[in-house]
Amino acid sequence: MQEQGTIRLFKRGPTAELRLFLFVVMSLALLIVDARWRVLDPAREVVSVGLYPFQRAVMVPRDLIATVSDWTDAASVARTEKEALQRQRIELAQIATHAAQLSAENQQLRRLLSVADMVVQPSVAVEVLYEPPNAFTRHLVFDKGRNSGILPGMPVIDEGGVVGQIVRVTPFTSEAALLTDDKVSIPVQVLRNGLRLIAFGGHPGGKVEVRYLTNDSDIEPGDVLVTSGVGGLFPAGLSVARVDEIQRDSASGFSMAVATPLSHPERYRHFLVLRVESSHPDLAQDHSDESAPSE
Repeated sequence: MQEQGTIRLFKRGPTAELRLFLFVVMSLALLIVDARWRVLDPAREVVSVGLYPFQRAVMVPRDLIATVSDWTDAASVARTEKEALQRQRIELAQIATHAAQLSAENQQLRRLLSVADMVVQPSVAVEVLYEPPNAFTRHLVFDKGRNSGILPGMPVIDEGGVVGQIVRVTPFTSEAALLTDDKVSIPVQVLRNGLRLIAFGGHPGGKVEVRYLTNDSDIEPGDVLVTSGVGGLFPAGLSVARVDEIQRDSASGFSMAVATPLSHPERYRHFLVLRVESSHPDLAQDHSDESAPSE
C-alpha cells in the first residue's frame, strides 16, 4: 500500500530578521574591506561601464534642453550686441557730423571776425533762426533784433560780401531780405574802373542784374561789383557780385549784366549786421510790410 506524504507548499528557510542581520554584517564587512584595501575598485569600474549608456540615455533630454537654451541665449546676446554696435555707430556718426559742423562754423566765425576788424562800422553778430517758406521772397530770420541795436535798412554781410538788408525787426528777432530778393537794390560800382551802377535782385537762378546799361558801358564778364557808398546805407567797398555775362538788346539799345553774388547765405548760419546810421526816416522804424527799401 502506497504511503501518502504531506505536500510542502512553502519553502522554509532563514527568517527575515536573520537575513537582514546577515546583509548588514556583509555590508559593514564590504565597507571596511573597500575602505582599507580598495579591492572592490575593479568591480565598481565594471558596474560603472555597464551603467554609462543608461546614464547618457537618461541625460539626453537635459542636454538637449541645455543646448537649445544656450543657442537661444547666444542668439539673443548676439542680437543685443548688434543693436548696441549699431546704436554706437549712429551716435559716433552724429558726433563726427556735429564736430565737423562745429569746425566749419568755427572757421566761418574766424573769417567773420577778420571781416569785422576790417569794417569801420560797428557790427552785430547774428545767427539764423529759420528761413521763411516763401517761394516768392528770399528772407532770413535772425536771433537778434531791436534790443541789440538792429534797425530796418541795415546791411547784412558775411566774409564773401553783402548778403542782404534788414527789412523788419522785433525786440528779439530781425528779418533780412537777401541780395537776390526782387525787392532789393544796391548802389554798386565796377571795381576795375569805378563805373557806378545799381544792382537789382530777382534774377532767376539766384543771381543779380545790372539793368539799363548803354551799349558803350565799360563792363565785362569777370568784373567785380562792390558797393559804391552812394546813399550812405551800404558802406563803400563791400563785395557784391561777379559779372557772368552781358546780355545786349539791339532793339532797345540797352544791355543788362548778370552777376553771381559773392556771398553764400545758403552755406552759413552766422552773419554780421552793420550798424550804419540811416539817412531815411522810414528805414529807422519797424515796418510791418515785407518790402525792402530801394536805393
